Amino acid sequence: MTPQDYVQQKAAASGSSFYYAFLFLPQRRRAAITAFYAFCREVDDVVDDMVDPSVAASKLAWWQVEVAQSFAGRPTHPVTLALMPLTSEFSIEQRHLQAVIEGCQMDLAQTRYLDFAALQRYCHLVAGVVGEVAALIFGQTQAQTTAYAHKLGLAFQLTNIIRDVGEDARRGRIYLPVDELKRFGVTAQEVLNRGYSERFTALMKFQAARAQAVYDEALALLPQADRRAQKPGLMMAAIYRALLREIEADKFQVLHQRISLTPLRKFWLAWRVQALGRV
Repeated sequence: MTPQDYVQQKAAASGSSFYYAFLFLPQRRRAAITAFYAFCREVDDVVDDMVDPSVAASKLAWWQVEVAQSFAGRPTHPVTLALMPLTSEFSIEQRHLQAVIEGCQMDLAQTRYLDFAALQRYCHLVAGVVGEVAALIFGQTQAQTTAYAHKLGLAFQLTNIIRDVGEDARRGRIYLPVDELKRFGVTAQEVLNRGYSERFTALMKFQAARAQAVYDEALALLPQADRRAQKPGLMMAAIYRALLREIEADKFQVLHQRISLTPLRKFWLAWRVQALGRV
């Protein structure tokens, strides 16, 4: 299996909404975003599949070394072998990859966030930086597009947090800020025990409203000159906002299940943005 085959399989197997946006890209850009996304999946899977935290920490440390060696011209993993030939062309820097690893390391050391400001630091590493790299690969020409990409990455991550409350709780992690849990009278134990209540629904409505506002803020930041190039990000926004609306319509039944869209619906939403040019 070639490195290119490896990253393609890694990206496709994830079933992510991102994959559907990649399909509409020209070959070189598609190769770059697929390899970068495969890297993100590799390091994220270290945490998601964790059995022993010390083993996971060792694996992430290995990735830190692999990234440093790769940018020094010595990649060894299929993902870095596929990605490195494309880094210069799309302005992908070592700091970008190391930031994603740092975000995953936070998951090993931290299972709660005191307030939204603390959560935003985590989101910056695992989603904002990813958005920044994606915007570069898609063909960014305006400096302000970086701010748009970071804000959109935050919106995506907030949507993931809402969708995965139950799944994360089963791993012992709660990303909903502690001060907001207290404000709505929801205890961590209720979340861990999958306890639904009117208080929990009110808390989740608050989370969803904030996420929707962040989507609006992100889209307002996108310069018109880059709108055509950034269509893949707009496709992802359409898919993620549809998912968020689905969760809202299901009254935030996220503690015992993972709500998702069908592959056909994701593809249709992506195609609609490609054809009509709007979210």
